[in-house]
Amino acid sequence: MKKHLIIILLLPIVFCMSCNKEKKQASLQERLFEEVILNKDMVVSYAIDHGTELTADYKGFTFILTKTDYYHGPLTAKKNGMTYQGSWSANDDYGKLTITLPDAPKELKFLSRAWRFKSKSLKIIKLAPWGAGDDIIVHMTKE
Repeated sequence: MKKHLIIILLLPIVFCMSCNKEKKQASLQERLFEEVILNKDMVVSYAIDHGTELTADYKGFTFILTKTDYYHGPLTAKKNGMTYQGSWSANDDYGKLTITLPDAPKELKFLSRAWRFKSKSLKIIKLAPWGAGDDIIVHMTKE
C-alpha cells in the first residue's frame, strides 16, 4: 500500500518532467537581427530625401527597436527628455523593416514607412523605401 502511494505521488512529477517543451532555436537570421539591431541605441547618421539633406533634423534623437519577438515590437524615439512611442515590424527574411511613429513630430513622420535594407553591418544599417528607388536614404548607426 505504501509503495502504491509513493508511485501515485511520484507519477505526476515524472509526467511533468517528460512534458518539458523544447525551446525553439533562433535562426541565424534572427540571431543576427537581434545582435545588430534589436535593443540597441541607434542614431540617424545620414538622411536624404530626393536630394535634400535631412540628417540635421535627427541630431539628438536616439532610437531603440525593442524586442518583443524577432518580428515586431515597440520603437522608442528620445530627444531632450521627450519620448515618442511607435512600433516596428520585420518580414520573415528581414528584407523589410516597417517603422510606425503615429504621434510624433514632423521629422519623425519621415521615418514612418516600410523600408528595405540596403545593407546591415554590426555598426550601421542602410535603408531605402520599400518598393521605391534610392532617392530617399536613411542610415542608422549604433551608438
